[in-house]
Amino acid sequence: MTRLLVSLGLALSTALPPVAAEAQSRRDEQDSAYDASRKGHVMPLHRIEAMVVPRYEASGASYLRASPEYDEERAIYRLKFQRDYKVFWVEVDARNGREVGRSGR
Repeated sequence: MTRLLVSLGLALSTALPPVAAEAQSRRDEQDSAYDASRKGHVMPLHRIEAMVVPRYEASGASYLRASPEYDEERAIYRLKFQRDYKVFWVEVDARNGREVGRSGR
């Protein structure tokens, strides 16, 4: 019985790390954005969204709210949108809210 549990534990441990690592990476990204915002280095995500999202929604795009990313090194928020079955990302300077790039369109 013990061998079975050990084997099962090993099987699960090899199956879970990518998911756990991705979740941890996402938490680290969110913590980094929050800390930078709290210190006044960047704008909070909700302010960036208030500046950018209405413009794209007015042109028929849907904002995929569960998907924003933060690049700490570049101080860039990456917002994900969908229009007509096509997904695209808008990169926004987190310090001033200016759009700095688009991809996937």
